[in-house]
Amino acid sequence: MWRLLTLKLGRLYCCLKFLFVVSLLVFMLMNTHTLFDSFQKNELTDRRFISLNKCPACFGTSWCRKFMNGQITFETWGRLRILDFLNVKNVYFAQYGEPREGARRIVLKRLGSNQELMEMEQKICKRATGRPRCDVTQAMYKTQFSRLNGEVRLLTPDIVEGWSDLVHCPSQRLLDRIVRRYAETKDSGSFLMKNLKDSERMQLLLTLAFNPEPLVLQSFPSDEGWPFAKYLGACGRMVAVNYVGNELWSFYHAPWEKRVDLAWQLLEIAEQLTNNDFEFALYLLDVSFDNFAVGSRDGKVIVIDAENIIVADKRLIKQNKPQNWDIWYESKFDDCGKEACLSFSKDILCSRVTIDHNYYAICQNLLSRYANWRGTSGGLLHNPPSEIVRVGRLEALLEECANPKKEYGRFQAARELRDYLAKLNNNVR
Repeated sequence: MWRLLTLKLGRLYCCLKFLFVVSLLVFMLMNTHTLFDSFQKNELTDRRFISLNKCPACFGTSWCRKFMNGQITFETWGRLRILDFLNVKNVYFAQYGEPREGARRIVLKRLGSNQELMEMEQKICKRATGRPRCDVTQAMYKTQFSRLNGEVRLLTPDIVEGWSDLVHCPSQRLLDRIVRRYAETKDSGSFLMKNLKDSERMQLLLTLAFNPEPLVLQSFPSDEGWPFAKYLGACGRMVAVNYVGNELWSFYHAPWEKRVDLAWQLLEIAEQLTNNDFEFALYLLDVSFDNFAVGSRDGKVIVIDAENIIVADKRLIKQNKPQNWDIWYESKFDDCGKEACLSFSKDILCSRVTIDHNYYAICQNLLSRYANWRGTSGGLLHNPPSEIVRVGRLEALLEECANPKKEYGRFQAARELRDYLAKLNNNVR
């Protein structure tokens, strides 16, 4: 009897084992076109992989020749399709080579997760056909993205206002700048929409609505001194930008001298984006250690995630004079206890000339004791040398910059903190 029971248990174990293997295979088949596909390599010359076959429901085609010629190749794990499920953000590292210049590292972005891209397609299909699935390449011609035909001269605020953070409160001056600097056309340099092909107009508008990061990088280019990664080009739904260096987070435990320099640069970025000769205020809505990187050669801090940025036109605010437009606005401190949280009103950011939001975001989320990231606290300037602690000035300025006790105290604290870090920076060099 015992032998019979053992035999039955053995058979049950084999059945369960068999069912587990079958279930695993079914799961893989449901999440990939075929089991074989999951072991294939990702190829940047594959039109389907880079979604070139989805255009004009894509982000551009300016770099397609480089993709198709094999000038861009994945680094290490990016080639393995079976590991794609780990790459939730759809960000890849690659090598780009020119015959006479050699290879250099670049970053490839899909501008969204697979889920977000699928939802984008479903919205396009529903607007065009009323159904969640359709031929998205044809559906684009029946949506608001094709509204601007060749007879429309300008991209105007009434058409795109509120589509994304970049155009939450767009001025005509900002939209002309976006169109004029649009890099996914051969005839860039004109702010007239009629100079773009139908497909180019749709790609521009889709990018503006889905993830405007490429348009931020093009409109405020690094070549002109803006603190953003350099935009290179796109093919299908794969956008290429210049590789900057390691994320800011990797410098959290760097020597004190290095962290002082990085903190000073961050406050310089806050100042540049808030006050510049162009009178565009670029407000950072998503500030974390992962959204900045440090140049591997020059040590320069750069913003590497520019999706969530509001651009307010100060000239337009001064011209329209909305209620309280000339009253200084101090952002409200919010110690939510979570990672990278900020409190702000988009409408206020769009209606005041003098706002301390960028200083608040940098101080609270990156520099001060309130900065929480990956289970750590204390900010980039944690554990200062004993002589700095004894003087107490750094701690006081960081506290007032993050959580001001005086009216308009953050404006003064941010300015003094920049000067103080500049002096420390000179002393430690």
